[in-house]
Amino acid sequence: MATLPTVYVLNGPNLNLLGSREPEVYGSDTLDDIAGRLEDRAQALGLAVEIRQSNHEGHLIDWLHEAQAEGAKAVILNPGGLTHTSVALHDAVKAIATPVIEVHLSNPQARESFRRRSFVAPVAAGSIAGFGASGYLLALDAAASF
Repeated sequence: MATLPTVYVLNGPNLNLLGSREPEVYGSDTLDDIAGRLEDRAQALGLAVEIRQSNHEGHLIDWLHEAQAEGAKAVILNPGGLTHTSVALHDAVKAIATPVIEVHLSNPQARESFRRRSFVAPVAAGSIAGFGASGYLLALDAAASF
């Protein structure tokens, strides 16, 4: 049986609190809700998804490296607050050939000024922001085209 192409879905700090953390900003969907929808969409697209979350920057970097080493089709990355602070995450995305799609539930450009700079966007294949949980599905659709 052939192995399906895999898309890694990596979620950064505090995204484990989705559904209860500032639902007026991030929505009421939990990460498990989003994962279920991603798994359904992936199946329809003939893809597999590897969904992970960590509050630790190093884990995200290791998983980006792993995605490339394992031959992942793409990575969907919601770096959370590390978006605005992590040169190391920028460097990890830049270092791999696997395309990375940056996703944000809210629209950082419409929020506090410190959220308007992304260290990931300049080295990502693209960014999707402001569409809530649907942004992950849009990213998966985009990843299928790589």
